[in-house]
Amino acid sequence: MDKRKELILKTIIKEHIKTALPVGSEGLVDKYNLDISAATVRNEMAELEQEGYIAQPHTSAGRVPTEKAYGFYLEKLSEKNLNDAEAKIFEKLLAKKDEENFKQAAKAMAKLSDNAVFWAFHRHNLYYTGVSNLLHQPEFSETGLIYDISEVIDRLDEVIVRVFNDLKFGEQILLGSKNPFSPYCGAVMVKYRLGDNIGLVGILGPVRMNYEKNLALIKFINDKLTAKL
Repeated sequence: MDKRKELILKTIIKEHIKTALPVGSEGLVDKYNLDISAATVRNEMAELEQEGYIAQPHTSAGRVPTEKAYGFYLEKLSEKNLNDAEAKIFEKLLAKKDEENFKQAAKAMAKLSDNAVFWAFHRHNLYYTGVSNLLHQPEFSETGLIYDISEVIDRLDEVIVRVFNDLKFGEQILLGSKNPFSPYCGAVMVKYRLGDNIGLVGILGPVRMNYEKNLALIKFINDKLTAKL
């Protein structure tokens, strides 16, 4: 993909992550001060659509990124760190590495990410929080999808037990059709070892979640959990 097309695709994804709305060419040029004409953006968007990176919802003139687009985006995801205030919050919450502190950290993660958070302290001991964050995401507001997301939450423990041993250690992102929780979701998570115990903590949100922010959060949590005392 050439640089101009990549810039346009990344900008579409950035806007869609922010708004959850289909993206049009004129709005894109104006909002992001792109040094490209709206006509050129339209032509490039037509090619991106042909190549399967964006699609047109039935009810809109704009376009939305596909799973293929998010896969491309994740391959080129830039490293991001928590800011100092956020880092201090989680350093304090994880000072004691026990279940109660992990639950408090999970609540803070759900608030910061505006997504759901699950924490399996080991394979058969699951805590989750922030479910209401998922239910108020625009893409889950349709009745059918609310049912699907509710079912995801109901099956969290079952899915975690099923995939726990197969997941590799360290941070990972599972997206759409590759996400065992739901093809409608993205998950940023880490499997970690703490003493004799193996746990799993993750952020579960829509496919258009803020991966940069959520990966920074998961990496910070992993660094604190696995740091030598």
